Amino acid sequence: MPEQHPPITETTTGAASNGCPVVGHMKYPVEGGGNQDWWPNRLNLKVLHQNPAVADPMGAAFDYAAEVATIDVDALTRDIEEVMTTSQPWWPADYGHYGPLFIRMAWHAAGTYRIHDGRGGAGGGMQRFAPLNSWPDNASLDKARRLLWPVKKKYGKKLSWADLIVFAGNCALESMGFKTFGFGFGRVDQWEPDEVYWGKEATWLGDERYSGKRDLENPLAAVQMGLIYVNPEGPNGNPDPMAAAVDIRETFRRMAMNDVETAALIVGGHTFGKTHGAGPADLVGPEPEAAPLEQMGLGWKSSYGTGTGKDAITSGIEVVWTNTPTKWDNSFLEILYGYEWELTKSPAGAWQYTAKDGAGAGTIPDPFGGPGRSPTMLATDLSLRVDPIYERITRRWLEHPEELADEFAKAWYKLIHRDMGPVARYLGPLVPKQTLLWQDPVPAVSHDLVGEAEIASLKSQIRASGLTVSQLVSTAWAAASSFRGSDKRGGANGGRIRLQPQVGWEVNDPDGDLRKVIRTLEEIQESFNSAAPGNIKVSFADLVVLGGCAAIEKAAKAAGHNITVPFHPGPHGCVAGTNRRGILCRAGAQGRWLPKLPRKGQPVAGRVHAARQGEPAYAQCP
Repeated sequence: MPEQHPPITETTTGAASNGCPVVGHMKYPVEGGGNQDWWPNRLNLKVLHQNPAVADPMGAAFDYAAEVATIDVDALTRDIEEVMTTSQPWWPADYGHYGPLFIRMAWHAAGTYRIHDGRGGAGGGMQRFAPLNSWPDNASLDKARRLLWPVKKKYGKKLSWADLIVFAGNCALESMGFKTFGFGFGRVDQWEPDEVYWGKEATWLGDERYSGKRDLENPLAAVQMGLIYVNPEGPNGNPDPMAAAVDIRETFRRMAMNDVETAALIVGGHTFGKTHGAGPADLVGPEPEAAPLEQMGLGWKSSYGTGTGKDAITSGIEVVWTNTPTKWDNSFLEILYGYEWELTKSPAGAWQYTAKDGAGAGTIPDPFGGPGRSPTMLATDLSLRVDPIYERITRRWLEHPEELADEFAKAWYKLIHRDMGPVARYLGPLVPKQTLLWQDPVPAVSHDLVGEAEIASLKSQIRASGLTVSQLVSTAWAAASSFRGSDKRGGANGGRIRLQPQVGWEVNDPDGDLRKVIRTLEEIQESFNSAAPGNIKVSFADLVVLGGCAAIEKAAKAAGHNITVPFHPGPHGCVAGTNRRGILCRAGAQGRWLPKLPRKGQPVAGRVHAARQGEPAYAQCP
């Protein structure tokens, strides 16, 4: 993929009016990028060697799992709590508590995850780097990370930025009275920007990603360049809550959330804090990557009033959702349904909604002790009331707040762990015992694993089964090659190659060799497990991999080479009904990443998400 740099033209090389007529406007060496400017279509191979070891200051021997295990999590929680409740004069805390700011920071770090290719998410701490650190939707999160610097400095290499950013959000919820579902450490920092396609647009908030009526380009999920989810003012700034609901549903679906999870995240997240639009947006300076050196890595410096506190400008919207903005309760829904709403504009000129006819005036507290305010909401908040499905869900929560608390806890847990892979990768004392379906659980190993003698015997049975080298290698390859490193999903573990959708993929030859291999390996498994001594058993997932190993050894021997392909038993097999119609299907693989099924219709991923599997009955369409 070539880098997109403008070609050298006379306007960039010609002589300046007061400059040298020879070198003209040629860039100084410190500006960089010269070669790419001269050859803008040169192939950029950076994507093939991302995050090289030489860029990691920790060194090859660094073991983050061992380091983070030494942290006293209770002490860490207290340290974060102290930061959250100690307002700093250089960036005063709304209502004396940085909790809402930290929730937004964690949410926006995790919220870049997308199902199509598994890219994005909180892993790696990529919010520290361009372009994410300078997205319009991440305005002022540079201050949130700077506030956490004393904590990061104290724990050093024992605590990654990636873990700290997300754990701070989790602690913020707990600090304000919400009981979270749990937390897993284990996110290892990356040390340079990632090569991720975020869209073709060359300007912030551009939306060239759409075609047709409103067809969003894959693999993207956000509606505009520089946004995490949707435009809070409505599609392209059109404050239509019903139209916004369409964007919300599609964007959150592409980020692995069903309707209940989507509603829970919006309601739960907007129970806390406020948005910021105290004055004209044109008084806000450039983002961190474009800010001058003297701003020391910070951006969005505002010249409106003090530029901070009551004068802060972030999104341009000035909304305080509840009368208890630093406390978990059901006030968001009580206010959403307790008033009628009229369209207004913020002091910065952004669209928002205010309680109609002055209702509720003075009931919303000012963050810095000023006069009370009127109730306000985003256009996208009203989507939860006007969309029939979201309305059914949220009205029930209005009467059953305990269900909202449960759904928000699980949705938040999913949001901040979605890109971490199997639960075995979660570290620390706060990991819950319960495993959820989206974590792609496989049954725990309840038997003794095969040893060298059993492996040799199984290889002999496989070689004598009549299956060819090609059939065995192709099946093992198909099972393993479904793995993707972005969100650690897929692979041979679980033996899902025999379950839908993988067993039906055209590329796997479902009506030919694959079913024959599956049937033969299942017969070998059943025979071995019934005859093996003691509690020794072999899983189907192990047999698929072992079959590939045996086939490669057989092929090598036929060519005159005696080799032993290493094999380590352990993967358990999933049973029918636990696959939720396919691991990769739910992971959102579509288009070029998902082999087309031998039947017509929308992609499986679309059907699965459209079915909103796993939602409670009250959320389903009648």
